[in-house]
Amino acid sequence: MGHLITVATCSLNQWALDFEGNLARIIESIVQAKRAGASLRVGPELEIPGYGCLDHFLEDDTILHSWECLSQLMQRPECQDLLIDVGMPVKHKSVRYNCRVIIYNKQILLIRPKLSLANDGNYYEGRYFSPWRGPRITETHHLPRLISKINGQKTVTFGDALISTLDTVFGCETCEELFTPNSPHIGMGLDGCEIFTNSSGSHHELRKLHTRVDLIASATLKCGGLYLYANQQGCDGDRLYYDGCALIVLNGKVLAQGSQFSLDDVEVITATIDLEDVRAYRDQKSRAMQALSQPKYERMEVSFNLSREGDEIDLSLHPTTPRAVTYLLPEQEIAFGPACYLWDYLRRSNQAGFFLPLSGGIDSCATAVIVHSMTRLVLQSIRSGNRQVIADLRRIAGEELDSNWVPKTTQEIANRIFCTAYMGMEKMSSSETRSRAESLAAEIGAHHISFNLDPVYEAQVKLLAENTGTDPKFKTSGGTKVENLVLQNIQARLRMVNAYALAQLLPQSRGRRAGASGSLLVLGSANVDESLRGYLTKYDCSSADINPLGGISKTDLKSFIRWASRKENFGLSLLQGFLDAPPTAELEPLTEDYIQSDEADMGMTYNDLSVYGRLRKINKLGPYGMWEKLLHLWGNKLSPQQIYEKVRFFSWNYAINRHKMTTITPAYHMEAYGVDDNRFDQRPFLYPSFQWAYSKIERSIKQMGEAGTRVPATDGQEEQT
Repeated sequence: MGHLITVATCSLNQWALDFEGNLARIIESIVQAKRAGASLRVGPELEIPGYGCLDHFLEDDTILHSWECLSQLMQRPECQDLLIDVGMPVKHKSVRYNCRVIIYNKQILLIRPKLSLANDGNYYEGRYFSPWRGPRITETHHLPRLISKINGQKTVTFGDALISTLDTVFGCETCEELFTPNSPHIGMGLDGCEIFTNSSGSHHELRKLHTRVDLIASATLKCGGLYLYANQQGCDGDRLYYDGCALIVLNGKVLAQGSQFSLDDVEVITATIDLEDVRAYRDQKSRAMQALSQPKYERMEVSFNLSREGDEIDLSLHPTTPRAVTYLLPEQEIAFGPACYLWDYLRRSNQAGFFLPLSGGIDSCATAVIVHSMTRLVLQSIRSGNRQVIADLRRIAGEELDSNWVPKTTQEIANRIFCTAYMGMEKMSSSETRSRAESLAAEIGAHHISFNLDPVYEAQVKLLAENTGTDPKFKTSGGTKVENLVLQNIQARLRMVNAYALAQLLPQSRGRRAGASGSLLVLGSANVDESLRGYLTKYDCSSADINPLGGISKTDLKSFIRWASRKENFGLSLLQGFLDAPPTAELEPLTEDYIQSDEADMGMTYNDLSVYGRLRKINKLGPYGMWEKLLHLWGNKLSPQQIYEKVRFFSWNYAINRHKMTTITPAYHMEAYGVDDNRFDQRPFLYPSFQWAYSKIERSIKQMGEAGTRVPATDGQEEQT
């Protein structure tokens, strides 16, 4: 008996409800897998309709069209003579399930429903699907007529079972099941399953890949076996970016790894392994003893060898050797993740490019650099022969009729599809910020314009004065806090109005080919920390079509800009000027002794905001729990009373500004303490006082006596009360 088998798994850039496109990409992955000699192909979770259909999963049309796609897939000549593991929703006894469908030569061998659903953070699978009844439970499922017409098959086993070929056994695990304490692969492995497939819709999050790889490697490190991980890739129509990185792991060691960020719609990885390596690895007495008591799985038998038939040794076929896992730096994740997301969103929205209000500050600078990263990836893909990318670029730029246009530089791409504008005020804006914005736009090739908003601002202020009988002034001129805020918000909202007007007009004014459709997508640049604090004006420039920075902390953004400035990376040396400049909104008049400061306005630092965000979301702490935790984190530099004042000030600002998150621009999800109200961070937006928690903290401080107000001594200083 032969023991060498070649297997394939993949990352697919599926799009929710794009049945035609999704089917084409699935077939292409199967073609590539067969070309590599694979006998088993695994695809991402719910790959036929796309993972992000959300409430469309509740429509029977979605299930019907999935069956129609599957019927075409089963009949295609390219899809014969190999085992195919494909994902789609299935209705069994009038209940919806997230399923894997295993097919071979026009026959459905098994429909395997998901046992554990993802129901936290960004995921609400329990809203659309039900978990299967339990491990090793199977029933009979009656197939729709369109499937029966293909091969006469009327029923199939539905449930948690294994596939038994002539030479091995494999079983399915789906995404979330890997992350559960008692993962299915444990029981399957003890019952003799040698190959595990995992089909996922796992999104990108900063520093998350380590966790995913560790779990996949550990799945076979103890029990042995071959693990094939497939994942969705790209933006499928929502706030998430699925970061691919398909994996093939044998006995805890990685044999193959796909790219984490790519503009390729289909990426297939393969590996060749010797089944005897699995069997030798499992030859342990302790495992054998546990296997004796393992309940039996039902097996679906198929007369097919995954390994090559015959006793002759094929010297051209060699087992794949293990390799080191590639991990990107967080700065690289910021550079490539949002860039790929922007490209997907742009090409699928049929718009003409991006527009960015470029203020000369670090946030809008970071957004511009991410667009620059996107143009770099586009150029690399074109040079590597990606026909889809060049076709999409020509269409976006209005040059789809010019089959000869091939850009030679990233600046040439940016000039066609990226416009920026500095919208300043004579008394508020500095020449330094204006100059930084102009220099950056020129460096990356964006079409840039610069102008002042003073005429429309003055007209708006005059209109208010005439109709309210007031003469609003800035605080530096003796105005009240309310007046100061009103005048700042007028400027901020005028920028938003002009941003959208320019986004519509610029393609036409720049001579876009007559008949070419689309305006520019407006990009936002509010970071996650400012959104958490509510340090933004509702419906100002934070209001945009999409925001690539909305899930990134200020600290990580600075690290990214520093990384991009280095010669060995993007080589944008002018970015150091953005890092050196103090963060400012430039919404108040500049004087010799006053420049508006973001951190002074917020009353807290960006580093502190990151701490509050993690304690609130990741640690799930309210004001009292946050204060208790910070006693240990900050107790060496602040008194319990000072920590209480900080927590109270943050909680107050968070509560009064929470309503802003109901209208926040859809942002690329990247940080685990993201504040997206519409999906990830569901909390009230009208809050009462946290007085109960405050009173409890105050009582605790009182019980501490002098220690409650004592400031810890630092080097060379005595303790103060």
